Amino acid sequence: MKKLALVSTVVAAIALLVAALAWPREEFIPSTSPAAWAPTPENIARGAYLARAGDCVACHTARGGPEYAGGRALDTPFGRLYGPNLTPDLETGIGRWSADDFWNALHNGKSRDGRLLYPAFPYTNYTRISRTDSDAMFAYFRSLAPRRRLTPPHELDFPYDQQALLAGWRLLYFRPAVFTPQPGRDAEWNRGAYLVNGLGHCSACHSTRNRLGAAGDTLSGGLIPTIGWYAPSLTAGGEVGLGDWDKEHIVALLQTGVSPRGSATGPMAEVVARSLQHLNGSDLSAMATYLKSLPATDTTPADSGERASEPLLAEGRRLYGRYCVECHGADGKGKAPAYPPLAGNRAVTLTPAVNAIRMVLHGGFPPGTAGNPRPYGMPPYSHELDDAQVAAVLTYVRASWGNAAAKVTAPDVNRYRSVPLD
Repeated sequence: MKKLALVSTVVAAIALLVAALAWPREEFIPSTSPAAWAPTPENIARGAYLARAGDCVACHTARGGPEYAGGRALDTPFGRLYGPNLTPDLETGIGRWSADDFWNALHNGKSRDGRLLYPAFPYTNYTRISRTDSDAMFAYFRSLAPRRRLTPPHELDFPYDQQALLAGWRLLYFRPAVFTPQPGRDAEWNRGAYLVNGLGHCSACHSTRNRLGAAGDTLSGGLIPTIGWYAPSLTAGGEVGLGDWDKEHIVALLQTGVSPRGSATGPMAEVVARSLQHLNGSDLSAMATYLKSLPATDTTPADSGERASEPLLAEGRRLYGRYCVECHGADGKGKAPAYPPLAGNRAVTLTPAVNAIRMVLHGGFPPGTAGNPRPYGMPPYSHELDDAQVAAVLTYVRASWGNAAAKVTAPDVNRYRSVPLD
């Protein structure tokens, strides 16, 4: 099998190298004037806001390190990458960059020295950012205190560390394209589309990636590689399906991390805490308007898994009564707002069941936000329950109170027991 996989990889590499010979010409959009990136209070404030909207801090800040000084490890199926230093240090940051260099990185996915950037940096989304917004962000990053911090070299497997292969990937999956408002839609809808598809880069997590790591723009859900969380579909009724949500509930989820329809946990909790809660009400409303307008896909969970046996359900019922009933109730209705219902909870019945598995194993909290400063959370049970027990209790929950999802197996649980939380 390993030999077959290697042959497949080599064949793909050759195909992409051939494709790279036809690399398209890049697009360049000039700035309006040097005043656009001048270090004025207005430009810096606007750039700071846009950097928050883009959640730049998440990938460009190491755990415990200075903000935007780089060094955070980003694990991918192809190896480990490191977020670079965005402070204006002359040697290790962007101190020698121009506004054009910065724009070229966002829009064309190229570094100042001409290197092609890996799409873990979501320039496939950021390419839609306007030149005016790019210049404001550049003004903000140039206003930060310089931090001398070398970014570790990427640790990518062969042949994914080859720039020629990356050029072929870009030919197949990337086209520079500034966002163009749709004339048939109002200003709020277009603003929401710009934020969701550009700065917010929501499809980077909420879309399935192919074997070469390319994501679509459908927001139809996907397993986030290496970190073991499933970003649910924002269009499918059997998953999150925002089309039937009240608009104010979407805004509440984005702004506070909690709403009557669900809570943000896992990676989404960090997005809310570090990015979305800092957006103004009009932008959150615009995002909600756009997300609600997305065409619905399926209305029921796509689930063809094996159903549970009676002995397995009995064991799950016993464990639920011991560990879960006090908070979530014998009827699975929970105790709002502290303890969410499990009956009819789409997060519980998702396929794959990875998010529910991780919540039982490792616990989890919605983010602490200005609108929800003391979030209720769930304790971890990995130290008390073995794989078979976690599988049993989740199987019971997924088959009770009207829920009708496939059983969870011990190997399913074991797969995520040792996966790091981010």
